[in-house]
Amino acid sequence: MDTQQNTALTRALAEIPGPLPVRGVVHLVIPHTDRFTVVGNHLAQHPGLSLTAIGIAVRIQSLPQGAKVGVKALAAHCPEGEKRIAAALRELEDVGYLHRVRDRLPNGRIITRTVFCNQPAALTHHPHPAPTHRQPAAPNPNSGPVPPPAPAPAPAPAPAQDPAPEPPPAPAIVRVPPPEPGPLVPALRPALAVTPPPVPAAPPRPAPAPLVPVPHPTARKPPPPPLPHPREHTPELHRAATALLSDLRRHAPALTLSEDAIRQIAPGVAAWLERDAHPDTIRRTLTTDLPHPLRHPAKLLRHRLTAHLPPPLPHAHDLAAPARPRVTATPFQTCDDCDRAFRSPTPGHCRDCREHRAQQAEFAQAVAA
Repeated sequence: MDTQQNTALTRALAEIPGPLPVRGVVHLVIPHTDRFTVVGNHLAQHPGLSLTAIGIAVRIQSLPQGAKVGVKALAAHCPEGEKRIAAALRELEDVGYLHRVRDRLPNGRIITRTVFCNQPAALTHHPHPAPTHRQPAAPNPNSGPVPPPAPAPAPAPAPAQDPAPEPPPAPAIVRVPPPEPGPLVPALRPALAVTPPPVPAAPPRPAPAPLVPVPHPTARKPPPPPLPHPREHTPELHRAATALLSDLRRHAPALTLSEDAIRQIAPGVAAWLERDAHPDTIRRTLTTDLPHPLRHPAKLLRHRLTAHLPPPLPHAHDLAAPARPRVTATPFQTCDDCDRAFRSPTPGHCRDCREHRAQQAEFAQAVAA
């Protein structure tokens, strides 16, 4: 039995103008009327992107504004796995098609926006394209005055040869001699050359918010800090910590923990109790502002016990005000030779008497020599 031929395809190939190529692909172009996406050749033929990355970029371009394009959202509709999709998103981010920026909402909440640019090269060359305004043409004396821009249609101005509706007085132009160059010369020009009204300048565009680099969702995250432990894990501390964790379900039913979870988190509560934290304070810290729904209560308690760990209470001598240093005054002494008062820790002679005694000793040594 012979191979079946598609008659519609054969008829469409026959309608292609020119000879068909012997090798390679033959393009059968049928214009789209709806549900189509324009993709540039710089993306479809990008030499540095894998076919997976190009296909995911085309899929992201075809999605509407506000659609989810995360790894899990794409993996739910594509046969590729999460690792392959994450690697493709990193490729698009490296070449500039995909951007992740942080933005602050009016209510103060910070969110991460995923921005896809279909032409990253144009964004790099022209980061802030300004709106173009048509410049007014130079006034032509043969065409009459240029009417100012107005929302309502204005009547066409009269030609230059016809007199203006309100021409200036003739004697002011004909009989007055030509003025000297000065600030009044523009006022005596003929009414034929009317200066067009200035075009209002475009309001300055606000500066865009700086792009804040956002870590990739598949990047390796640092390990969480360890759970605090008491210096001396006594049976009393372990018993009090276990009782406090078991009693949390009375205050928040979502914090119903298993025995294994209580055994793992008890050292953190014991560290709080060792630092003289009141049980009501610990209970309020662990049960206030719980997320809804709470999927991992043990992880939440571990995080709060680690992140909000209070410092140890200071001792009494740490709270005492520092003593001022005592300044010891040098006492007065009376010179044994001249009875002059001078400051010195020990009694003796004043400076003048010491110098006089030194000179006498030098003189006596010189005489003896």
